[in-house]
Amino acid sequence: MELPTEQASIQAEVHQPDIPMPPTNLTFDDGEPLESPRHRIAMNLLIRSVQSAFHDRSDFFAGGNMFVYYSRTQAMNQDFRGPDFFVTLDVDGSRERKAWVTWEEEGRFPDVIVEFLSPSTEKVDREDKKRLYERIFKTQDYFIFDPFDPNSLQGWHLQIGRRGYQSLRFNAQGWLWCEALELWLGTWQGVIDREPATGTCDWLRFYDPDGNLILLPEEAERIEKEAERAEKEAERARADRAEQENIRLIEQLRVRGINPEELLGN
Repeated sequence: MELPTEQASIQAEVHQPDIPMPPTNLTFDDGEPLESPRHRIAMNLLIRSVQSAFHDRSDFFAGGNMFVYYSRTQAMNQDFRGPDFFVTLDVDGSRERKAWVTWEEEGRFPDVIVEFLSPSTEKVDREDKKRLYERIFKTQDYFIFDPFDPNSLQGWHLQIGRRGYQSLRFNAQGWLWCEALELWLGTWQGVIDREPATGTCDWLRFYDPDGNLILLPEEAERIEKEAERAEKEAERARADRAEQENIRLIEQLRVRGINPEELLGN
């Protein structure tokens, strides 16, 4: 005997499995500071570099030291996972985020991750996080770097058709190719936020496919001002040379008994 339509609908609802909803009371800060001020500067440097490289785009998000939530179990267990630096492509980059919550991002995971090593995190970054990014996140490009060791850069790429991460090879400059961003990642010596690189401390920077350093806005502005100043100095030098040449010609005319004023019709 068939149940009335309304009764059948109610009974179906009663027997419908209870699908757990993702938690909403997420934690955004575990109170753990970055390993050192240099780690903070290195993280912000990469974020700003990507923003400079993609200044004409709004379909990406670059973040750092933010939790990535990828499952209800992970969130409930407060199994915090926060890459030091990451980039996710093909997303709305204008939206403000306190964490990267995958179920609010249509299941999107970071495409690029960089972890800055320290004595307390190196083992986790090389093993546990590498497995997580490889198997769960399926992050295309993963890099590790110790801000206090310029020779520590390593990287892996998740290639389609091959099992797991494949080690990346250095180019002649000692850089690694980041396929997801189509940029080189390599070391650089210079001053950032009044913090200089030293013989044992290099900065990690992005380079374009042609090998040109991705400049921060203030670096590009400084170079532009220096170019303008150099052009003005060159103009002054050309004017001085022209004036000296005029004086020389006038002296030659006078030596030959020619009055320069009469020659010019003055």
